[in-house]
Amino acid sequence: MAQWPYDPFRQLSQFRHEVDSIFQEFSSISRDYLFGSVRVDVYETADEVIATCDLPGIESKEDVQISIDNHMLHIKGTLKRSNQGKEKHTHRQERVVGRFERAVSLPCAVSQDGISAVYKNGVLEVRMPKLADEQRKSIDIEFY
Repeated sequence: MAQWPYDPFRQLSQFRHEVDSIFQEFSSISRDYLFGSVRVDVYETADEVIATCDLPGIESKEDVQISIDNHMLHIKGTLKRSNQGKEKHTHRQERVVGRFERAVSLPCAVSQDGISAVYKNGVLEVRMPKLADEQRKSIDIEFY
């Protein structure tokens, strides 16, 4: 049986190696999928549910798709950077580009008809009318 000299930092070194490998795997994932980059505020009025989200850099309405499915609002699209030239010397690059996708749950059922979306000054606002026939039903309990 071989004996190894005691090294109190061997386990720490191994742990660091494992953490580094996790980050290498994460960084190898395509940068064009932006995890959690879309911030969404959802609130409701008496008649509608309103979602607003910051999406700076959207160039055309074809770059954003909105859908509603099972009380979930889905927003996805692509952020492009059209003015990036190869002759420029980049000193810092913090603005993100690429695909994004975000799904948020809605507080109540909304009608598929009458939904409107407006994009202005980098903010997307989606207005969704509530379903008129959604009312809470009282359930009779059989009590013995």
